[in-house]
Parts: sequence; structure tokens; C-alpha cells
Amino acid sequence: MIEFELEPGQRNIQQMVRFFAKSELRPKALEFDKNGVSDEFLRKVQKMGIGAGAVPKEMGGDDAGVRPDSRGVSQSNRMGVIAAEEMSWGDPGVILTFPGPGLGGPPVAITGTPEQKERCFSIFAKDKDPAWGAYGLTEPGAGSDAANISTTCRKDGDYYVLNGTKCFITNGGRASWVVVFATLDKTKGREAHRAFIVEKGTPGFSLGKIEKKLGLRSSETAELVFDECRVHKDNLLGGEEHYEKMGSGGFKTAMKTFDSTRPPVAAMATGIARASYELARDASKEIYMLGRPLARNQVVREKLAEMERKITAARLMIWHATWMA
Repeated sequence: MIEFELEPGQRNIQQMVRFFAKSELRPKALEFDKNGVSDEFLRKVQKMGIGAGAVPKEMGGDDAGVRPDSRGVSQSNRMGVIAAEEMSWGDPGVILTFPGPGLGGPPVAITGTPEQKERCFSIFAKDKDPAWGAYGLTEPGAGSDAANISTTCRKDGDYYVLNGTKCFITNGGRASWVVVFATLDKTKGREAHRAFIVEKGTPGFSLGKIEKKLGLRSSETAELVFDECRVHKDNLLGGEEHYEKMGSGGFKTAMKTFDSTRPPVAAMATGIARASYELARDASKEIYMLGRPLARNQVVREKLAEMERKITAARLMIWHATWMA
């Protein structure tokens, strides 16, 4: 049964992350929004063991402090969303820039062969330079509608040749590798979807524009272009046998990735909402001191109470989703 109260050890981790968000993220957020996140800061967070996206424990990942609760239930998922909320309360743009596999990690962990996992995750060791992975699904004509991707792949000997454009890819320009989704035949729908690990420097793979955004500007959002990009069959995520057995394996990999990453994204939104609520609450307290009429004060109090209820409800729904996961 799901528990909605944190145990002492879990609350300690929450408080530690909240302190990091308050002392390290908020003071630097405006500077990083204007000028980008500094390399010095990225190296610092990597040495602290903080990253974007989880590295599997068997691949050298660190689950320090995330132990099963008193009933023996794993708390990795819940602590992940708690950390996402607290750090987004600090600044969501900066945390999207943290080194790590990012959204590219889950599909490799879910579908990748042992060799692919070793190759992709080994670059994120604490003693190495900051590195990034990325997730290339979204296109100008296909976002949440993953079944409608138009980037193509065709088999040519020991290689697959990719053609198409991906857009809005977080850390797409700096990533060492990107998990890219393409189709062998658009007329066959999701059954023809394939996922590839495309490494930086692969011939035919180039960086398009870096988006100039109105928000989250400290996070890099890139366009990726594939023009006769030749990817060896060893970089077909899961290997060719996987697709012979699974059929729509590429599409299922995308859906499983969404299943595992949507709760943390929802937690980020909750952290942003909580920060906004606190600013509104504190500003309202100052206004009350100016002697506004009592009736107006009561309306503001009721509105703030409604905001707080919705944030709490959102958090509990997210915790329920992580419990299901």
C-alpha cells in the first residue's frame, strides 16, 4: 500500500536537496539564464554526484541514501520525483543542463544490449569530464504523437542510413550520443519504428539551430539533422534480434521511456508551481500590511488556499504514479 508520509531518512534527503536548490541554484539562476551555465558549475555538480537522468547501478550508478523503506519497498522512484520537485523549485532550466544521460538514459537501460549500456553509460563516471546523452524523438510534425515520426532509416549492408530532422532536443548539441527514432516504412506505422544510438561525429549527423527561448534559457534546446547518416547495425538499440521478436519494439521503447520519465517531469512542474505560490503568498503578506480592506484580504486568502490544495493534490498524484512504477 502506498504511504504518503516520508520516513526520517527520506525527509533528510529532501532537506539536503532543498538546501542545494536554495544555496546553489537560486543565487545563480538569473546569471545562467542570461549567459548559460558555467563549465565550473557543471563540474562541481558532477563531483557532488548530482546529474540529469539515472545511470543504472550495475553500470556504476550511485543509489547512495536511497534505501528501501521500512516495508522493504524501493524508494528510488519516489526520491527521484522529490529531488526533481525541490531542484525545480530552485531553477528548472539549470537542472536540465546537469551532466548525465538525461532522457536518453531510460531507452538504453530498457532496451539496450549489455555492450550498448556499457558504452553509453561508462562516460558518466564522476572522475571523467562532464558528458551528456539526449533523446531524439520530437520532429516538426510529430511530438507527443510518436507514431507519426517521419525520420527514415533504410538498411544498407551492415549500416542503417538515416534521413530527417529532430527538433526541441534537450542538450542535443552537447550530447555525446543521442537515441534517435526513425521508421523503415511510414506506411507500416509503429511496427516499422526503430531506435538507434547515434554518436557525435557520425558522418551525416549535424547540429541545426539552437533555439532562442522565452524561458528555461539556461537549458540548451537543439535541432538535429540527419542527411544520409550511416549508423552501424551495432548501434541499433537492442540489436536486430530484438525487433524480430518484438515487432513494434522501437515504438514500445519510446512509450516505456515516457512511462518512466513523465512523473519526474510532472514533479518539475509541481516545483515551479510551489515556487510561484510562495512568491504570491509572500507578496500578499506585504500587501495586507498596507491596509487593504478585509473583504479583499479574505478573497486573496481563499485563492492562496486553493493554489496550495492543487499543488498538494498534484504531488500526491505523482507519488502514486511512482508507487505504481
